[in-house]
Amino acid sequence: MQFSSPLIPGVFLRRYKRFFADVRLDDGRVVIAHCANSGSMKTCFVEGGRVWLTHDDLPQRKLKYTWQIAAVGRTRIFLHPTTSNTLAKEAIERGTLVELTAYSQIQTEPRINPHTRFDLLLTRADGGKCFVEVKSATLAVGPGRIAFPDAVSERATKHLHELVNQAKLGNRAVLLFSANRTDALSVEPAAEIDPVYAEALRWASRHGVEILAYRAAISTKRVELSERIAVLLEPTTTATPGPSKERQNRRR
Repeated sequence: MQFSSPLIPGVFLRRYKRFFADVRLDDGRVVIAHCANSGSMKTCFVEGGRVWLTHDDLPQRKLKYTWQIAAVGRTRIFLHPTTSNTLAKEAIERGTLVELTAYSQIQTEPRINPHTRFDLLLTRADGGKCFVEVKSATLAVGPGRIAFPDAVSERATKHLHELVNQAKLGNRAVLLFSANRTDALSVEPAAEIDPVYAEALRWASRHGVEILAYRAAISTKRVELSERIAVLLEPTTTATPGPSKERQNRRR
């Protein structure tokens, strides 16, 4: 994915209300940038760290700047999770995701029921189908170790159940982690943050869901998935995952 215009460098000052970040540009101006990542973004920025923004002057936009990349030490982190499906689609078309090259058609955001969409549907010439859900992983939990999610995500757990359903129907079902950090060597479930998701991920891997992870190459000109990395799953359990008491209380 190539950025449509040169990124604008600056220094990170603060993030607030999840979707706003104050950035001091290199020309001295302080601007408010839109933060497209609604998660906690733990380990993704430091006060005074370098960041890069895009600028869009469309009249309907209240915030003209969007936060795209942050640097923590020598590591660059791509912070726009909603474009990870674009990274995956481009990588499939380039042949980088060798596990997913046997398909002649790619459909984005296919709806499988009134309440659920996946990121991609791949179709072979003989009609065989592969549903792909893409998750952006940015949480650093150790040297080279990246985890997902960085906040409790009932939606991500729901997608795992839907992928298992597709596998039971005879379709191929793939969960792809887009590891959007240049220091990523492996991806794992963030069990301490969302134990229900961690259990669901292990359960899904035993019930026909293929789990892949690719690291992103990140520059100020483009971002692309470049290399497969390991997926680390913790010891499995035999129970089918269900909602925790905390989640049940939150739904009431």
